[in-house]
Amino acid sequence: MCVCVLYFAKSVELTGVKEEIVAVPTPISSRDVWRLLLQRHQRLSVLQDQVVLAVRQQYVAVGDQVVTLADGDEVAVVPPLSGG
Repeated sequence: MCVCVLYFAKSVELTGVKEEIVAVPTPISSRDVWRLLLQRHQRLSVLQDQVVLAVRQQYVAVGDQVVTLADGDEVAVVPPLSGG
């Protein structure tokens, strides 16, 4: 199954892309989604323990939680945002 991964803020700089299609197994935990993305883009490791994922526009902490993904779902990589 394939999902569309959207990158925001610092994650765009680190990956060099704003979005990409990624094949993922199912079922999968949010931690395993993150590991899969780290394999594709090792530079994302600087965001380890700071990033959250959004699946179908719902925030999901990176952890052991199983996420239910369907073909074509959007998964966003949301690093910490700064500003004022």
